[in-house]
Amino acid sequence: MPAALTFPGVYVEEKSSGVHTITGVATSIAAFLGKAVKGPVNEPVIITSFADFERRFGGIVANYPMGYAVRDFYANGGSAAVIVRLFPGAAPLPTAKWDVFGLAIAAASPGTWGNNLKIRIDQTNVPAADATKLWNLFVRDTATGVTESFLGVTHEDKPNRLDRVLKNGSSLISYQAGQALNFPTGFHTALTTPPPSGDVFADAGYSEPPDTTVPLNGGDGGALWTDPLEGGTTQPQGTEAAKTGLFALEKTDLFNILCLSGKDSDTDVPAAIYKAALVYAQKRRAMLLVDAPRDWKDASDIAQNKFSPFKGAIGSGPVTRNAALYFPRLIEPDPLLKNQPAAFPPAGAVAGVMARTDVTRGVWKAPAGTEAGLSADALEVTLTDLENGLLNPLGINCNRTFPFIGNVVWGARTLAGADILGDEYKYVPVRRLALFIEESLFRGLKWVVFEPNDEPLWSQIRLNVGAFMQGLFRQGAFQGASPRDAYFVRCDATTTTQNDINLGIVNIVVGFAPLKPAEFVVLTLQQIAGQIQT
Repeated sequence: MPAALTFPGVYVEEKSSGVHTITGVATSIAAFLGKAVKGPVNEPVIITSFADFERRFGGIVANYPMGYAVRDFYANGGSAAVIVRLFPGAAPLPTAKWDVFGLAIAAASPGTWGNNLKIRIDQTNVPAADATKLWNLFVRDTATGVTESFLGVTHEDKPNRLDRVLKNGSSLISYQAGQALNFPTGFHTALTTPPPSGDVFADAGYSEPPDTTVPLNGGDGGALWTDPLEGGTTQPQGTEAAKTGLFALEKTDLFNILCLSGKDSDTDVPAAIYKAALVYAQKRRAMLLVDAPRDWKDASDIAQNKFSPFKGAIGSGPVTRNAALYFPRLIEPDPLLKNQPAAFPPAGAVAGVMARTDVTRGVWKAPAGTEAGLSADALEVTLTDLENGLLNPLGINCNRTFPFIGNVVWGARTLAGADILGDEYKYVPVRRLALFIEESLFRGLKWVVFEPNDEPLWSQIRLNVGAFMQGLFRQGAFQGASPRDAYFVRCDATTTTQNDINLGIVNIVVGFAPLKPAEFVVLTLQQIAGQIQT
């Protein structure tokens, strides 16, 4: 068995009653960080489909790699994702704003996308008795054709007050905070055909953003970047105190896979950024997926010259157990280039394969092999078995192409997976299973806090944790023919001393025998000499 998992620092004091059950957490929530056309900045947003991403963040846009990565995630079986839109520098993002007939309205999120919005106000079908209280507001994104209609809104303190309606019902606009909300004056009241019927945006009842905010230069977001790569603007991984950049993920409860996007389609994520992200991934019990640099083409050159400096810049030691590197890039159609083929980093697709494998087989199954098909049309580099044999022992996961099988993920090692290291978390499924168990027990044992720290509590902990581990054993998550061979749970006087009790600490030790993937199949053929008896 590998080294046991330990859970120190659970403080106990008072007793509560009840039956407790430990439930496994989700295993394949992927977090994506990068540039987006629109959407909240430094705020994690949970999505469940690529359509959600298109609606909230603008979809696929040239030189915005995150959109392609999210597309690949869902194309390869992904389900839940957390999106963080980034912006470099300390200056606030510019936002399109209007003073429409005395109403202070702003685009729902910063960026040049707001320049495509047009607004119209009228009183079509408003009763004459309410002519000084109610009106209709229409907004349209002329770039996408999305139109929102808000009928019968008011400036009075009622449920249909405009700022409340926009806050709860609009994805395009909001009311500017702190601005007075009055009855609009001077707007066109003779309009009878509400949008989007016909080309109504030339009508005098529509308003565009004032020229003072056009264009909104630099308003489309950015990437996790370091000085001087940002032209002197210091914006490293963000700040933990402000929960910006990488640390915006502090605002989300759970993610298991971390994917970063470059500054543009022609630039890699710097190793320094991966290094910071890897430390954070370890803290959050997540796996960081690393895209091989785009200049990696030749397997021999990678093995001899390129891999060691790149890995050294990312990190060394136990922290590298929480990262996996994939090579080469995927050739896929680019919808912005009339579906001409282009090369894309593989992390988003691999995250989707992980999610798909978790559902069909379990987190303990390596997300690789003939079942780990990729949606790509081809691979940027076609590797041979010999070349694969050069890279795999270093801890580089190769994407391969096989006749009749297609393009697949053909590696399941962490960055600590080099043969020379002999790390117990050499394999991705072993590490991800350990992270899954840690996170599930960490959350499932919160009831222990303030319980009397003695044998009755320890017995209940052993019962709860044992039941959880037994469930995994029955699903085939561990080696061993019996539970005794597969796992153990310890919580007693040997793990929690009197000094621990005095300090209010209970220690739980859990060990398990993981399933390890069969990377190589060795066939031994023997020819029988002489005549075979019948």
